[in-house]
Amino acid sequence: MILTNKNSIVLKEIDSTNNYAKQLLARKVEEGTVVLAHYQNRGKGQQGNFWESEADKNLLFSLILYPYFLEAGEQFYLSKIVSLALVNVLKNEVDEVSIKWPNDIFVGKKKIAGILMENSIKGNSLETSIVGVGVNLNQEKFLSDAPNPVSLKQITGKEYSPRNTLNDYLVSFYSLLEKLKAGDFAAINKAYLSNLFRYGKWAKFRKEGVEFEARIIGIGSFGQLQMEERSGEISEFMFKEVEFVI
Repeated sequence: MILTNKNSIVLKEIDSTNNYAKQLLARKVEEGTVVLAHYQNRGKGQQGNFWESEADKNLLFSLILYPYFLEAGEQFYLSKIVSLALVNVLKNEVDEVSIKWPNDIFVGKKKIAGILMENSIKGNSLETSIVGVGVNLNQEKFLSDAPNPVSLKQITGKEYSPRNTLNDYLVSFYSLLEKLKAGDFAAINKAYLSNLFRYGKWAKFRKEGVEFEARIIGIGSFGQLQMEERSGEISEFMFKEVEFVI
């Protein structure tokens, strides 16, 4: 099943596939349009961070969606299936794949993929979503100060096709999207938690520069991280309010 031949735009170089996708949204392009880049010279990560990727080595793409069926308060479920689709693909190649909340993908304690989602809301529903994904496939040296990057080739020694990996991803994603459209939130949430990095395990975290020990006990309806500290206190954190100590 090949999904990447239809409505795909392949670019040799671009500042960011998400930026290009935003321009396409203004033209009301068809849902499922994919922007695939060989190289991003200003790749975007979460909170304005830089995403390092050597030219022609990795998978860099953005997917355009019109998820009108989702209420605004349910948008983190879309993030969940975006992450789970990556987990499904990578588990075919390596072990110890997990989702580091909210949606970084780890192998062991190293980051192999990142996701940047940019949503717009109209009324009570999602209007548009740009799903930006970067997967380290074949890069063997990382020059930025990112603390823990890794690629599939570094782990397995094998070379990977970005196109084939993208197709595998889309097959997995659209299967999960059908579950989401059917309202199977319980199954999606269960799968997300079962693949969540450090879920249910006591570990060290950092809040406002101070380390503490806690365990992840769940995810709130708006994507907040729910944690139990050793004292028994239950806390919730939004993105960037708490840091994993790795």
